[in-house]
Amino acid sequence: MDYGTLRGVIALIILALFIIIVFWSYSKKRKSSFDKAANSIFEDDHKEEINKQETNNV
Repeated sequence: MDYGTLRGVIALIILALFIIIVFWSYSKKRKSSFDKAANSIFEDDHKEEINKQETNNV
């Protein structure tokens, strides 16, 4: 196997992994967990914990 063929095979493997990751990230099964993670910053519990940490550091 020469260098050009090896580079082609590696490029195809990387392309396949990219397509798999895109399908995985946009699948409907993952939507609820991604939405929960995206909205976790807006939860009040998280803000209270940050305020407690800032108060303790002062």
